[in-house]
Amino acid sequence: MKYKFGFAAALLAATFLSTAASAKTFVYCSEGSPEGFDPGMYTAGTTFDASAHPIYSRLMEFKPGTTEAEPGLAESYEVNEDGTEYTFKLRPGVKFHTTEFFTPSRDMNADDVIFSLERQINADHPWNQYVAGTSWEYAAGMGFPDLIKSIEKVDDMTVKFVLNRPEAPFLANLAMPFASIASKEYADQLEAEGKKEQLNQMPVGTGPFSFVAYQQDAVIRYKKNADYWGGAPKIDDLVFAITTDAAVRYQKLKAGECHLMPFPNAADVAAMKEDPALTVLEQEGLNVAYLAYNTTQAPFDKAEVRQALNMAINKEAIVDAVFQGMATPAKNPIPPTMWSYNENTPADTYDLDAARKALEDAGVTDLSMKIWAMPVSRPYMLNARRAAEIIQDDFSKIGVDVEIVSYEWAEYLDRSKAKDRDGAVMLGWTGDNGDPDNFLDTLLGCDAVGGNNRAQWCNEEFDQLVKKAKVTSDQAERARLYEEAQLVFKREAPWATIDHSLSVVPMRKEVTGFTQSPLGDFTFENVDIAE
Repeated sequence: MKYKFGFAAALLAATFLSTAASAKTFVYCSEGSPEGFDPGMYTAGTTFDASAHPIYSRLMEFKPGTTEAEPGLAESYEVNEDGTEYTFKLRPGVKFHTTEFFTPSRDMNADDVIFSLERQINADHPWNQYVAGTSWEYAAGMGFPDLIKSIEKVDDMTVKFVLNRPEAPFLANLAMPFASIASKEYADQLEAEGKKEQLNQMPVGTGPFSFVAYQQDAVIRYKKNADYWGGAPKIDDLVFAITTDAAVRYQKLKAGECHLMPFPNAADVAAMKEDPALTVLEQEGLNVAYLAYNTTQAPFDKAEVRQALNMAINKEAIVDAVFQGMATPAKNPIPPTMWSYNENTPADTYDLDAARKALEDAGVTDLSMKIWAMPVSRPYMLNARRAAEIIQDDFSKIGVDVEIVSYEWAEYLDRSKAKDRDGAVMLGWTGDNGDPDNFLDTLLGCDAVGGNNRAQWCNEEFDQLVKKAKVTSDQAERARLYEEAQLVFKREAPWATIDHSLSVVPMRKEVTGFTQSPLGDFTFENVDIAE
């Protein structure tokens, strides 16, 4: 996957901090490679940071540093009395990027909005399967195909969404990366040229930066969009230096080869705080790490087996070894900083004797299983291999033999969705919109089986609770329903919940304007580099 537009092998060295004084280049040492550049097709934060945030915009946007959705490409909106019609007035004069491969002839309009979202919810849309195997996982997992009755063009600058039912988090959902607005004019050009797949390789949006080039697993280059509707960025060039090893990212940060890095090793944070050349930001993460059993596979189809395994996991040991204490053991599938968190949910008790007996009572002996460990650092799990090794050791003490497996990140995400997957998958989630629905329904609802629901768990009682909460406007009642759903989750144990982590972002002292996101995003439209 190499895309070249005047891109030379010397790009990385030439665009690091030695950039000529006439231009400002900001270098981000990212933790992994994007799966592609069409954010509607993916769910990984690594991909969103490289695509949705620099390149695209959405009807609604999250106010920096908050989970509050406000108008973005929409200048304003109106909602009818029963909450089933949302009418958006579009912002005039919004420009799509002009690149080496596309020159727009018009501003963003209603056609672009309808194209961007209809292709994700309409199986008969000509762009629904433009890349083989496209699943539009996020839209499907959130029930958008059933929720949205129609998307109507009122006029060039007005779009109406007609819903089949009220949806309390709908505005916040439209601020999420999968709802990014692409250019229909560009799509039409690619279709005429027989190059539809390039929409995922050579992206065009209305965001703060335009795409220049990508050398797979090495570097992504962007340049500022001087016509950005939110105001031109202060930096001229943005570079993602893909660096999968956290220790190497730290060395590059210290050496001044990058300005900011994500997901440091916990053991390095104390030294980072003492370095006068660095600033370290911290905040509670809106996240959870988990081990998802495949609940369709015996013996993991039995709740008592899953509960027994959960009792054998020493979460405190994982928090100490992986996070140096910068995390807390998790008992619920949502973080304690989120409204509707159920304080009364019982925590898993680490009890090897009880776990061993529970397996025996369930008739399970000589159990062998696989545990999948992520190949990349994520905010909710800095070192999945180490965590998997701790669980492997714990399980061995109750007579369960564990093989740890892993794959390249994009393959890991894709293969772990399979309904017939062999093994329990370690993954996690950072909230995308600040709403409990984004965890409970997105990750555990029946609509998400075969996608974000890596446990392949469809429980009617749980699903009815979270679906009812989605159509309820009263937040207190929504909270009650979500609290009840968390008790069902705990009883049925489709996951072993592992931790909620602190989010730590180290950067060079000369960086200004970066705002840490509670949603775990890394966005750079407001950053600057002090002289």
